[in-house]
Amino acid sequence: MTIEAFKRAHKIQKEWSVYLKALWYDRQGNWESAHELVDQLGGEKAAWIHAYLHRKEGDIWNADYWYHKANKSRPPLSLEEEWEQLVAYFMA
Repeated sequence: MTIEAFKRAHKIQKEWSVYLKALWYDRQGNWESAHELVDQLGGEKAAWIHAYLHRKEGDIWNADYWYHKANKSRPPLSLEEEWEQLVAYFMA
């Protein structure tokens, strides 16, 4: 699947990872469902999406906390660019 096909998906596919499901919900404008999926997960992968979601929310302090947990820095990218970077990573 390409990023463009993922963007056009009308429903979640059961074979998608929890990370892709969270990113799909975010794309649909459902921040709460996206956050709920990654909020209780451990590990750097979930922390990266968690960071992105809080950055999107405008809670930069909290975003930076989660970027640190993900062993990353807040990227100098637009939110759209970071979302695409995340999707590409989790599709690989």
